[in-house]
Amino acid sequence: MKDIGLIGLGVMGRNLSLNIGNKGFSVAVFNMTSQKTKDFIENEVGKQDITGYYDIKSFVESLKKPRKILLMVKAGKPVDSVIEKLIPYLDEGDLIMDGGNTYYRDTTRRINELNEKKILYLGIGISGGEEGALNGPSLMPGGSKKAYDLVKDILIKIAAETESGPCCTYIGNDSAGHFVKMIHNGIEYGIMQAMSETYDILGKVLKLSADEIGDIFEKWNEGELNSFLMEISYKIMRHKDEETGKPTVELILDKAGQKGTGKWTVQTSIDMGIPAVSLNAALEGRVLSYFKEERLNLSKKVAKDYPKDLYDKDKIIGDLENSLLFSNLILFSQGLWVMSEGSKVNNFDIDISEVLKIWKGGCIIRSKMLDFMRAVIDEDKENVNLLNNKRVLEFLMTRLDSIKYITNIARNFYIPTLVHNSALDYFFSMIEGNLPANFIQAQRDFFGAHTYNRIDKGGIIFHTKWE
Repeated sequence: MKDIGLIGLGVMGRNLSLNIGNKGFSVAVFNMTSQKTKDFIENEVGKQDITGYYDIKSFVESLKKPRKILLMVKAGKPVDSVIEKLIPYLDEGDLIMDGGNTYYRDTTRRINELNEKKILYLGIGISGGEEGALNGPSLMPGGSKKAYDLVKDILIKIAAETESGPCCTYIGNDSAGHFVKMIHNGIEYGIMQAMSETYDILGKVLKLSADEIGDIFEKWNEGELNSFLMEISYKIMRHKDEETGKPTVELILDKAGQKGTGKWTVQTSIDMGIPAVSLNAALEGRVLSYFKEERLNLSKKVAKDYPKDLYDKDKIIGDLENSLLFSNLILFSQGLWVMSEGSKVNNFDIDISEVLKIWKGGCIIRSKMLDFMRAVIDEDKENVNLLNNKRVLEFLMTRLDSIKYITNIARNFYIPTLVHNSALDYFFSMIEGNLPANFIQAQRDFFGAHTYNRIDKGGIIFHTKWE
C-alpha cells in the first residue's frame, strides 16, 4: 500500500512525485491521459517506489488509510471534476490536497463541501517552479490542523531547507495556504515588474548590452539585492540564441502572460480596503504589455525629445540598485498588509513571521531582504505594513533621493516605471499628514450631498449648500 497518491503529471506533478519518492515515501500516480502516466513511469522513475495507475478506483485502493491524495491539476473546474471522480471511492477521514494556484475562496468552498462528507481537505500553496518541486519547494498548507497533521511528515521532508529550518509550516485555518500563496504571487508580479523597469533603464538610458546588464545583476546579487529572481536574471541576460547568436531575451516578444494570482491579490486588497498600489501597478504593467499592436502604432505617432546631456553611468547604476531595493521593500510592505488584514477578516490566524521564514528557501521570491523584514515583524507583530519601524524608515529614507532621481530620468527618456513610481507615491502618501481628500469630499458633498467631517468639530457630520 502506498503512502500517498498524486493526480496530475504535468511538470510540477512529475517532479513532486520524484521528490516524494526520493525522500523514501511510496507514491501512487494517476493522470487523466494514460499515456502520460505510462511515459512517466517508463522514462523518469528510477529507484523510487512510484507506481502508475490507469483508473481512479485502483489508484485509490492502492493507498494506505486514511488516504492522502495530492491534486496537481489546473485550477478551477478541473479540480472540482477530479474531486467528483474521487468521492465515490473515499472513506470518512481521507484527505484530499490541492497543490495548484487555486483562488482561496474556491478552497473555502471545497473545504465546506467535503466537510459535510467528513472528508478532509488542504489547500497547499507551492512555490519554486519545476526545480523547487523536484529539489525542495516552499510549501504553504492551510486547512484544519487535523488534516495537516496527517501529512505533516511528508510535507516537511520534501520542502526546501534553510538555516532557519524546513520551508513548510502550518499556515492557518480554512484556505489560509492558498491565500498566502496568492499574496506571494502578487509580490512576485511586483518584483518582476520593478526588475524589468530597471533592465529597461539600463538598456535605454545607458545603452548597455545584455552581457553588461548581466554583469550588473550578478554584482547586485552579491549584495542586498541577493535573491532567486536576481540570480536567474543575470543568467537570462547572458543566454544566447543558438540560431542567431543574439541575446535570447532580446528576441522574446514583449507581451507578459499571467494566470490570475496577481489579479486576485489586487482584487482582494481592494475588497478589504487596503492600499496596494504598487502590486496593482505591476498587474497593469502586464496588461499594458499585451497591447503590442496599439503600442507600436502610437510609438510611430509621437515624437520623443530625448535629453542631450550625458549621464554619470556609475551614479545611475548605484541609484538604480537603491531604487530597486526601495521598491521591493514597498512591495513586500503592501503584500504583508493585505495578508495581515486577510488573516483577521477570514480568521486564518496567519503567523507572518513564519511565512517569511518559509519563503527563505525554495520559493520564487526568496531573498536576503526576508531576514530584515522578519526581524522587524518579530519586534512588533502589529506593525502590519512594516513602515512603523525606525529601521524600515531609515532604509527607505536613505534611498529616497535615488528613487526620485531614477524616476525623473525615466520620465525624461519616456520610459514607463509603474512600480518605481507607484512605490514612491505610496510612500509619499503614507508619510503625508494632510492628503487632498478634503477637496474630494467637498466635491462629493456638492454634487451628491455625501456629507463630510470637519477637522475642528469631531464626531459631527456636516453638509453644505454650496450654491
